[in-house]
Amino acid sequence: MSKSHPYPSLKSLSDKVGGMFCRCGSQNKYKRLDAKLERKMIEVKKSSLGVSNFKSIDSIILRFPQFKEGLKNIKGVFEQYDEDSNGTIDREELRHCLEKLQLQLKEEEIEELFHSCDIDGSEGIQFNEFIVLLCLIYLLMIPSSSSVAESTTSKVGSPQLEATFDSIVEAFLFLDKNGDGKLNKEDMIKALNESSPWEKSPSHITKSRFEEMDWDRNGKVSFREFLFALIGWVGIDNDEESQTEN
Repeated sequence: MSKSHPYPSLKSLSDKVGGMFCRCGSQNKYKRLDAKLERKMIEVKKSSLGVSNFKSIDSIILRFPQFKEGLKNIKGVFEQYDEDSNGTIDREELRHCLEKLQLQLKEEEIEELFHSCDIDGSEGIQFNEFIVLLCLIYLLMIPSSSSVAESTTSKVGSPQLEATFDSIVEAFLFLDKNGDGKLNKEDMIKALNESSPWEKSPSHITKSRFEEMDWDRNGKVSFREFLFALIGWVGIDNDEESQTEN
């Protein structure tokens, strides 16, 4: 996400997904969930009182290897809930997953989570999509009165995994400069230039980085979109593709 630390471009993938969103009118389908996430991010930002371990874009990039290692640990959880071992989690398997996590969700909420993470429309949650789903569940489970850092009760059964999710949420909150629960281009410009204000990031770089996250092309980036982009940046997608080819 910077000039000195390039990462693989997601533009072709985001173009494909963005086109799919537009064709099937999926933007409305995600509005309610993304609105919930915005409210939750605003709550967490307020409760964290501005405390952050991240001071610049580079400090986030330096954590990519740790993010990757932490997220790869979800593989065992995924395989546990992929009961028929077909490489995807269907609706019934998702219901079993939520039951084991002791989450009481309405049917419409389950459908909302399923569709928001099944970005390729395959009617099954693949591993990278499951990472997003699990992180969204974790975030939405945080009590409104608690910050992420104060949330000590195990919600997804793994303190290490929860620590990874906490750091990802913290990275998003660092980028969300105006604290409105979503990212816009102005946020990205501030973040890209924060560590070196005397050396401004070229506008085309800022635009490219923002477009890699703004998959539905609505001019703002939800936490859900940020998660999908981050998974690509740290290399989880590449690992999955190489395993499939082998």
